[in-house]
This record gives sequence, C-alpha cells and structure tokens, in this order.
Amino acid sequence: MPHTVLLAEDDRAIRNALARALTLEGYEVTAVSDGAAALEQATAGAPDVLVLDVMMPGVDGLQVCRELRARGDRTPILMLTALVETADRIAGLDAGADDYVPKPFEVDEVFARLRALLRRAGKDPLPAPAPQGPDAPGPGTLNAAGLRMDPSARRVWRGGREIELTRTEFDLLELLLRHAGVVLDHATIYDRIWGYDFGPGSKNLAVYVGYLRRKLDEPGAPQLIHTVRGVGYVLREG
Repeated sequence: MPHTVLLAEDDRAIRNALARALTLEGYEVTAVSDGAAALEQATAGAPDVLVLDVMMPGVDGLQVCRELRARGDRTPILMLTALVETADRIAGLDAGADDYVPKPFEVDEVFARLRALLRRAGKDPLPAPAPQGPDAPGPGTLNAAGLRMDPSARRVWRGGREIELTRTEFDLLELLLRHAGVVLDHATIYDRIWGYDFGPGSKNLAVYVGYLRRKLDEPGAPQLIHTVRGVGYVLREG
C-alpha cells in the first residue's frame, strides 16, 4: 500500500507541482489549499504524514499543527516555511511539528525528510542501531546515567519520576542511551534521528537537546547530556 500524504499549501503552483512530484514518487496525495480543509481531511482520512505550509490564510499551518496535537493526533508533520529566522522555525517545532523545509526547496529534500519521518513513525522502520561494547543494553529496558527507558512502551524515568517526551525527544534520548558514554557527532545524530544531515548551520539538534535538558535535569543533580564542542553530544552522569 502506498503511503498517504495530506498536503496543505495555498499557493496553487507549489501545491500542484509538489502533489504531482509526490504522486510520481509513489505517494497517495490529498492536496488542499487551506488549514481548515487540512484539519477536516486529517480527521476524515487519517493520512500517514502531513505536509503543511506555515503561512496560509485563515487557519495557518501552525494552528493546524497545534490543534492536531491537542487532539492527541501524533501523525508526523513536515512544515514548509518561507520564514528563515531560527525563532520562526522553533515556533513550528514548539507547535508540534516534527521537521521543516525552508522555501524555496528541492523536491528531493522533501522526499528525504518524508522518508525519515515515516521511518521514525514505524511505517517504514530501519533496524535499530547496534549496541556497542560488552555491556551494551539489549532490546529490553535501557539503564544508564540514572535513567531507565522502556523502548517498546516508549516510557522513560529518572529515578522515580516519569518524563513525558515527544516522539523526536524520545528517539534522540534513546539513541544517546544506547550509546551512553560515547560521544556521538552531529552528522551521526542527524542521520539516525532525521535521516538527513541538515548541515553545519542547522539549529535543530541544539533545540532538541535543550528540550531534553529542561525535562531531564533536576536541581542539585548532575547534568546528563554533555556538549563536546565541535563534535557532538554524550550522555553520562557527571
């Protein structure tokens, strides 16, 4: 069965061109021109992934994203945005989007982002990264740096406190936990989590590390995620 895509874009030329490209790529596409129609179709059609333009008249892409997340809808969302400032992109991530592509874009980049989102949603899964070292955790519960994670149930605790995480936050923390004590470089993390290297100017990874730190860190307790400048990040206690 082909993956289903709900595309919401008010620019007719972009909408038609992208819908045609997605169809040729093998997706089943429903294309609408505004956010209100996107909400209606998302409820009725249950697509595998959404592609939302940020700037639409009436109900914009951010509002669509917030409404779906408020309903408990966890369908992966890729935002299309002409806004290039970091704060604008963070606003999209905060609204519940999983990824974004700035305009103008190459369709191959859109395809790559969609493949990564579908893999992360378990609709086209990749094998989990192989554990490293003799004491690496197996497929069950992960324990490191005072954290305990159940990947199958997608739950994580620090001590006795359960921590609520978004899909991307959980995936990132799981990667760090499976390689606790090992410095993972930026390119490796981008490839494993997003399926695409955003390049040296991207702030995506730093944004999500910040989210995790705010949820994981406790007053008086050691920080768990450490920055290795110029390289990447490592999970360790102290």
